[in-house]
Amino acid sequence: MTKFLSLLSLTFLFCYSKIDDHENGINFNIFVLGFCTMKNLTLFLLQRGTLNQKCPIDLIPPYIRYICTWPFPPCYNKNLCLGVCSTYIYHSTIIHMHVYLPLHVSVVVMTGDNSGRENDGFQAFFKCWIAEQNQHLDDLVVASKAADYNGDHDQVLLSSLVERVLKHYEQYYNAKFQWAKQEVLSMLSPPWRSSLEDAFLWIGGWRPSMAFHLLYSKSGLHPEDCSAELMRGLRFSNTGDLGDLSQWQLTMVDELQRRTIQEEKHISEKMAKLQETLADNPLVELSHLATDKMRKNNNVHEEGGDDHMERVESTLASKEEGLEKILHKADDLRITTLKNITQILSPLQAVHFLIAAAELNLRVHDWGIKKDDATN
Repeated sequence: MTKFLSLLSLTFLFCYSKIDDHENGINFNIFVLGFCTMKNLTLFLLQRGTLNQKCPIDLIPPYIRYICTWPFPPCYNKNLCLGVCSTYIYHSTIIHMHVYLPLHVSVVVMTGDNSGRENDGFQAFFKCWIAEQNQHLDDLVVASKAADYNGDHDQVLLSSLVERVLKHYEQYYNAKFQWAKQEVLSMLSPPWRSSLEDAFLWIGGWRPSMAFHLLYSKSGLHPEDCSAELMRGLRFSNTGDLGDLSQWQLTMVDELQRRTIQEEKHISEKMAKLQETLADNPLVELSHLATDKMRKNNNVHEEGGDDHMERVESTLASKEEGLEKILHKADDLRITTLKNITQILSPLQAVHFLIAAAELNLRVHDWGIKKDDATN
């Protein structure tokens, strides 16, 4: 299996490196087909999560996972690649690897179309990621019940499960980071999120300090009660869940929360300063020139031709670059906060925390979609 994945990555890199070589004529089309087919296969493997016990998701190296974040070429032919990908999956995985895959699932993860819209690809990736999170939630619940029932917590297995779930979050933010290089605006205002989710977004995602409120809610505490609990040095009953936080853990969580809030404020201030630059002189002058041009053309939307739009794009490019950097900082704080909280918790407590995080994310997503469907 490892050899197969290594060959897959080498084929990918070779095809992708040849896509820009337009002088090869027919060979160019072959390389495009090869790249798109390999990308579809990688997306399929990631969406499946585990083919069976022979191919756990952890065996797929990070550099192969990044493949699913690379954009399809403009000449990508979806129907052609669908056929080739299905054939490749059948011969390579079912016959040679002796694993059984529901081939119809591969249609779900095919991304890109002849319109070349970048966010369509990430939207497909997001749907697959949500499906994987739902599977991870089931795994977490089973592990927590088994540990509670047996009373003998297997620390190694629980720690491995926590690490796997955290890697899944990392996979999401790594993909988002790569896609933001192509289309940062859609990452900040994602169309694949519901209106409910969008209303609570902080710089393209969840606010890191919210993780502490989630932890306190599941532990039976309110944030304002933590200082009092620390002063009294209370411990809860030894249940192993989030109602069993020790004084040391509460102290560490409190310190981490303070640092996280400070970093949040720092990033928010950077975003505020960048947003204010929209009213800087270059864009104000360009907006005036465009409006003046429209008046002379009886309000027909002609904004000065290609030269004018080039100036607009050039001016906005630096601002989009700033947005990309801020988004990366925000996402980095999100995943760092998750990791730091789980490091403070015991493996079983971390499992309960990740269950709560997944439940909240999945249900809010479902509720938001239902509300949007009801109003449309």
